[in-house]
Amino acid sequence: MSTQPLRVLFCIGINQNFFDLPADDITIGDVWQSFVSMMDQLKALPGITFIGDIDDDAHMVGPSDGWPWTCYILADADSQETVKAGCNLLRTTEVGSNGVKLWRFAKIEARIGRPLTVREDVDLPE
Repeated sequence: MSTQPLRVLFCIGINQNFFDLPADDITIGDVWQSFVSMMDQLKALPGITFIGDIDDDAHMVGPSDGWPWTCYILADADSQETVKAGCNLLRTTEVGSNGVKLWRFAKIEARIGRPLTVREDVDLPE
């Protein structure tokens, strides 16, 4: 059996701190700039194959601390370590110039599975 990539759904929620901006010399534009940077870094991670994303900030207003999430990124990953590195980008991506990190304004969770296909151990009827 060949090793299949992990299908990953990165689920991202925006928290109340974002909606309280501007504050502490940080603007909504600063957060957006950092968010785009985080997404670019995620797409460029070795072992990540970006498939697509969806954002629902037009129909969801206010914080999202769980399902339904504000946005989703679908990707294939070569390992759980790569998925962990992708999630860690919220901890390391800076917002503005005073050392604040992106996780102050958003949260991320990853769901890991496989592409929806018939498994090799399943016999289909003729």
